[in-house]
Amino acid sequence: MADREGGEDSSQQGQTTYEVSPSDMPGWQQQVGEQELATKMLQIQSKRFYIDVKQNRRGRFMKVAEIGADGRRNQVFLALSTAAEFRDHLSLFSDFYANLVPRSGPPNPDTLPEDGKLKSETMVKDNRRYYLDLKENSRGRFLRVSQTIARGGPRCQIAIPAQGMIEFRDALQELLDEFGTDDGGYKGELPEGRHMRVENKNFYFDIGQNNRGIYMRISEVKTNFRTAITIPEKSWSRFRDIFADYVDKMKDGGEKGPSESNK
Repeated sequence: MADREGGEDSSQQGQTTYEVSPSDMPGWQQQVGEQELATKMLQIQSKRFYIDVKQNRRGRFMKVAEIGADGRRNQVFLALSTAAEFRDHLSLFSDFYANLVPRSGPPNPDTLPEDGKLKSETMVKDNRRYYLDLKENSRGRFLRVSQTIARGGPRCQIAIPAQGMIEFRDALQELLDEFGTDDGGYKGELPEGRHMRVENKNFYFDIGQNNRGIYMRISEVKTNFRTAITIPEKSWSRFRDIFADYVDKMKDGGEKGPSESNK
């Protein structure tokens, strides 16, 4: 009996990889500023997986989407360097899976781990954490890939039938061979942080970079109190213009004097 992840049609046991163009994927719309560089589609049992290489002003990345037999769609995002790490983990998971005792029927609940996990690994990239869990339930064995973002945010996940891990790895390898593992983005040296004190408050200006791009964090610190805002680099000039406009207006108002302003 072949392993298959929950609810899959056992009549589709093969895995096939296709090259497709964006026009072959109805409903997939590119976000503003994104360029699609390449796409692969894999058919694994009753699921379809699309692996897109995309590029925006912050660099290159992969979007992996799972389309279930019922049409439901799940997706995760990977920097190219993370995709290379994922490829390596897929090789290790595939070796582990190949050495498992083949199933001849439904698994014995008494022999399964309490959480169903047979093997687990973790990947970390900037503020994103990925959990890789090879699991087994009454419907088969599969690799669950979950993506979380620090400080909250939605949890995204896909499930790859265990039999398709090799094909998935090979598809990633082909894309990485073509586009490399460099995430792109800003390569220069970021400016040093700055500090200013106003009365009893301290303000810190720190420049950072993550997989979403360059940002400025402005922190206001005083006794027993700290708050901060984060401004994406693409918005800096707009913030500057707004501040400059207020400075000019306050300066003009102050130059008029009390008697003139009351006219």
